[in-house]
Amino acid sequence: MIDNENGLPPKEAVQALVKVIAPGSTVTSIDSLPGSFSNFTHLVEVRAADSSISHIVIRRYAVFGDYDRGEKANREFRTYELLQRHGIPVPQPLYLDKTGVLLGTPGIVTSYVAGTLVMSPSDPQGWARALAKTLAQIHSIPCNVTERNFLLNADLEATWFLRSGTVPNYMRAHHQGVAVWQMVDDLFPRIRKRKPALVHIDYWPGNILWDKNRITAVVDWEEAAFGDPAIDVAYCRMNMVLGGMAEAAEDFLHTYEAETGQQVANLGFWELAAAARPMMDPEDWQIAESPGSDRFEQFIEGARERAACKLAG
Repeated sequence: MIDNENGLPPKEAVQALVKVIAPGSTVTSIDSLPGSFSNFTHLVEVRAADSSISHIVIRRYAVFGDYDRGEKANREFRTYELLQRHGIPVPQPLYLDKTGVLLGTPGIVTSYVAGTLVMSPSDPQGWARALAKTLAQIHSIPCNVTERNFLLNADLEATWFLRSGTVPNYMRAHHQGVAVWQMVDDLFPRIRKRKPALVHIDYWPGNILWDKNRITAVVDWEEAAFGDPAIDVAYCRMNMVLGGMAEAAEDFLHTYEAETGQQVANLGFWELAAAARPMMDPEDWQIAESPGSDRFEQFIEGARERAACKLAG
């Protein structure tokens, strides 16, 4: 039940939800929050019986492609539970509506975590190191059979552009696209097998909340997966390079390797795979013209050299 183009949930439905998770409380306001194109995210202010005010976040999955929205809701909710058990800063999962009985469409409810996005840090080195340390902690979390069952296959998710068996039009449109696709397709069967880990798939500064110099939450776990941890390292590094912070990207890598005690294998390969994403929307990723296009070229060339070197070694 989504009653307008912004996906605003009816107040009576939210009140019914609050009655379940916070009996005696009343909904005082519902506001939209920035979210991805595949979900609707809203901040709800709640007044308890003692007049205290708190906030919760409702996240419902819109129809996008042919995925199972209930499965996605379950995956993100269970991943938050897993992360909380291991001390990773994430919102507290409060309610799972896998079938949309209360929310009208599959979704989850979490606590609200205050924080801001930091895209242009005053201390790039410290910022990159904090991101790397948090990612290393995430990748150290053990996943049992039950947990692996609700996670996606990270390696297949990160090579989504290979599924059709042909080069997608948006990659053909980029002068490096065909070469990148071909190299990823050729190398995928030959990459080194690494110990799989919990992978975010979309780990970048736009999914990290900060309070001053402290990370308060890693959000947006709807594509949580299990596979090669280098996927997250590669994607985050690409975002840093495209943002004009190549040195921070190096600090990020060195800190991550120091935290995990080993070099990141397959990094060049996964950096090439990550490069497919900006090709889908060059304008939005700001790679259509300089300086973004130059940074993207730099990233691809570095990834190509790294991939060739690692496989040869």
